[in-house]
Amino acid sequence: MRVAAVIIALLAAAACARVKPHQRQDLARRSMDPAGDRSERKLDGHVEEYREGSIGGAGAGGGGCGCN
Repeated sequence: MRVAAVIIALLAAAACARVKPHQRQDLARRSMDPAGDRSERKLDGHVEEYREGSIGGAGAGGGGCGCN
């Protein structure tokens, strides 16, 4: 049981990495943000609307029949 705990701890620690100060500038770029930029999301939505030939329906309930 103790060996399994040590192995799990070693595997968890293997995912950690030290980042040097000169490498932080690369990780601070907007393109590295998993949430993305607000204007980029807006552009992606516009491109999807153009590609699909429809507008709206993002986050709103209902199917156009007047019911929710």
